[in-house]
Amino acid sequence: MVDLSVKLSNLKLENPTVLASGILDTKRGLLMRVIGEGIGALTTKSFTIKPREGYKTPVIAYVKAGILNAIGLTNPGYKEIPNVIKDLIGKIPVIVSIAGSTPKEFGTIASYAEDSGANAIELNLSCPHVKGYGLEIGEDPDYVIEIVEEVSTVSSIPIFMKVGYHTKLIETVSRALDKGISGVTAINTLKAMAIDIFAKKPILSNKYGGLSGPAIHPVAVKIVYDIYREFKIPIIGVGGILSWDDAIEFILAGASAIGIGTGIAIYGLNIIKNILKGIEKYMEKEGFKNISQMIGYANIG
Repeated sequence: MVDLSVKLSNLKLENPTVLASGILDTKRGLLMRVIGEGIGALTTKSFTIKPREGYKTPVIAYVKAGILNAIGLTNPGYKEIPNVIKDLIGKIPVIVSIAGSTPKEFGTIASYAEDSGANAIELNLSCPHVKGYGLEIGEDPDYVIEIVEEVSTVSSIPIFMKVGYHTKLIETVSRALDKGISGVTAINTLKAMAIDIFAKKPILSNKYGGLSGPAIHPVAVKIVYDIYREFKIPIIGVGGILSWDDAIEFILAGASAIGIGTGIAIYGLNIIKNILKGIEKYMEKEGFKNISQMIGYANIG
């Protein structure tokens, strides 16, 4: 019998699966279904100060190696956080994703989320398709530190920083750890584009969007590997998890938990149970008794 439970900072998860931010709507009924499928923790869509309608359709394009999306941070505004998560609290660790255009906005939303019962905060610092909320924030270490300092001042629950792919990543994580983050979510989608060759223009209304799915999986595994090797911190590995072996790759690289997003969009919620069954069988075959024995195993030496 193997133990699938994991510890993510001070959060206790029955298993390492986490619903990735942004993949599902904020409707409570849908989120309750995810819990019923056995997910270990749940991350909400990113909340902003004011409600956002997002971009006009088309906002999703299926490409050869994944999914391209430019939703535009659609959300009802942070005042709706209690209504979204109130039925989830106590059933499963709830991580509230937040996005702001200033450090003060991040702090305001984080404080409200904690007061609403959130178990942890995820700072969305790397959205690739919304100006003022995106990669330009995550690529500026000084600005990231301002945000982290603001949030850590007003919040006592774990803070996870969601990062994308950029050249200053290790420096940014190092400085953010000094200022109070508990761990990292890696990685966000990558900025990309798809063109309709017959319409002769970009498919998405926003022209470019975030690429998720198998195409970014090796990139994400490498970044998780690098961060864990440097800091040995809690990491939620996200990027192209479509099967149990994708999940195990992340764990062996150093992830304490794995975020499932595009896999749900492609295969439905049943993918959660399939991944958990696969992890369990792998552990039995390879002689691992618990997940902690696997975390960073490929990162030794």
